[in-house]
Amino acid sequence: MLSRILRDSFMFAAAGTLAAQTPTPPAADAAPVALAAPAAASKPKPPAEPFPNLGLLFRDDDASVLNEFWVLGRYHGQYHWSNGGAEDDEGWDNRRFRLGTQFRMFKNLTVHAQSVSADDPDDWDPRYNGFTELWAGWRFDDAFTLTVGQQKHRFTHDRNVSSRYISYLERGQLTNMFRADYTPAITGSGRIGAWSYYAGVFTNKTSDHMDDSFTDLDSGESVLATVTRDLGDAFGTDTAFLNVSGVHSEANDNATNLNWFEDGLASALILTEGPASLVTEVTAGLGDATGDAKGDCYGLNLQPTLFLTDTLQLATRYQFAWSAGDDGLRAQRRYERDAGMSTGDQYQAAYLGLNHYLAGHRLKVMYGAEYSTLGGQECVTFSVMFRMFFGPHSRGPFPMGDTLHGVWD
Repeated sequence: MLSRILRDSFMFAAAGTLAAQTPTPPAADAAPVALAAPAAASKPKPPAEPFPNLGLLFRDDDASVLNEFWVLGRYHGQYHWSNGGAEDDEGWDNRRFRLGTQFRMFKNLTVHAQSVSADDPDDWDPRYNGFTELWAGWRFDDAFTLTVGQQKHRFTHDRNVSSRYISYLERGQLTNMFRADYTPAITGSGRIGAWSYYAGVFTNKTSDHMDDSFTDLDSGESVLATVTRDLGDAFGTDTAFLNVSGVHSEANDNATNLNWFEDGLASALILTEGPASLVTEVTAGLGDATGDAKGDCYGLNLQPTLFLTDTLQLATRYQFAWSAGDDGLRAQRRYERDAGMSTGDQYQAAYLGLNHYLAGHRLKVMYGAEYSTLGGQECVTFSVMFRMFFGPHSRGPFPMGDTLHGVWD
């Protein structure tokens, strides 16, 4: 009953936007260019999305000035209960609330602005609190797009997958230790055959005052590069992608981002076959950026999922990380630390969840349970998550906007 009420409410709210739309091609990427080659025509198509253009107000590819105009937004709210043995932590977290616009002009210029609200779950304020993204990109051709402005650090496949599409309560523990967020940058991206890439130079600081973010360039800088290869049928699966990424940070004491490890390396193999998917990613955090790191860290992140039906997904995950230092690993900032987990040299976590896609990734309810250990400490977290968004999709290796046909269609 609750699922039906949520879905009907969402459809009613969407009606005003959809009424003005006519059938159009799939939505443009939220980023200037996708980070993977398009799937071959022989590969199975994902289930049809109920609202493929939710947020699109205007599109005319032949117009000389304005070609597209989108409104963007997302809300992620979640209830959690965490038990760390000695301490409990529970409550509702207004995890993400963002609003913005994206428009395309002169056929090749894309401008994207997305504001963020305060994210303190105990004192939530939905009003403006800075920008997550504020950039402009010019597409010269498929092989090269130049983008300038505040952008996302796309180090690791785990991080590259938008929060709109992740299948779990939070990203992986070692991924989050890098403290990668959104900062001003100059990047180049493109696609050449089965290869795609994204690379650039980022500052290591951001602020809720964007004039400070773009002018107070006293935090050091980081260089990031990621390459994705479409492997076709090399593994005999429906899709197969290999992603390799690296980052080097010259952060200083003024840095707020990428200020833990000096270097990072990651490689992910992303496979889908019928209703099943498997992401296998290894990550290394090396060196000490600003004096906080306590030893090199290495991690394995396995993410097997299975669509039972077109709208119900079984999501599992196993994480294993270890550090050369006794206290080199830190518990997840959210939920684990609040339940008393702190530091150690070995981390393990197992996650089991069920995701109900009411309208694809645009509206879903997720249920999860995770057990984790770190340095002899234990934590169990149960969660119920509500996630919705409107605006253009991002495209790339699974999931990145797609779902799969279930075992029982």
